[in-house]
Order: sequence, then structure tokens, then C-alpha cells
Amino acid sequence: QVQLLESGGGSVQAGESLRLSCAAFVVTANAYCLAWFRQAPGKEREGVAGIDSDGTTAYADSVKGRFTISEDKGKKYLYLQMNSLKPEETGMYCCAAATVPLAKFGLWRETSEFGYWGKGTQVTVSS
Repeated sequence: QVQLLESGGGSVQAGESLRLSCAAFVVTANAYCLAWFRQAPGKEREGVAGIDSDGTTAYADSVKGRFTISEDKGKKYLYLQMNSLKPEETGMYCCAAATVPLAKFGLWRETSEFGYWGKGTQVTVSS
């Protein structure tokens, strides 16, 4: 059963933008955290941005001011607007869901806290 499904990845040039979407129908709890993670070849998965059910957001330092995480609660969709993309941001982008808030506690990067994961969407940024 597909519970999280990402879309919107692609190949772009450095400096361009992409908007990722994640269908998060698995989210039924009143309190939760949704997040985007990125994994580049040969590297560990890293948190990019997270958002709690109360709207608290958190970002990796490297993307602050360029990426925006948001959600449409009614449609149960999570988004990641990525501007001014860099080649080093190439990777598989996955969305994840946790049934507790994490961003407000600074725990949104902890992969072990997330019980639901999508398969990811590939983002390739060329220089």
C-alpha cells in the first residue's frame, strides 16, 4: 500500500528551481511532523526541511532562504519549493512522516523518528 508518494523531481541547471510534492495520505494524527530528506550517491541520508502539524518549520542551514517547506492540510500534500539549486544538492529526495511533532524539538533530522517513508523522487542539478 502506497502511503507516501513523491513527485516533481527532474534535471535542472544550477540556479534553477523545482517544486517537489508528496501525497501524504498516511497522515491521520492531529499531531505530526512531515519532512524532506535527501540522499546523494555514496552519502548518508540528510534532513532538508521539516514541518510540524502546528506549522513549525525547520531547515538545514545549507538551504535556508532558498527552500520552503509547506503543506496543504486539506489535500494532505507536502511541498518543497527549491530555488537557486546547486549541483551538490543532487540526490534522491524522500518525504517522511512521523506521528509526533519533531521540528519544534529539534528532532526533525532523526530518521529513526519517522515511521513512514516514500520511495523518493530524483533531483539532478547540473553545473
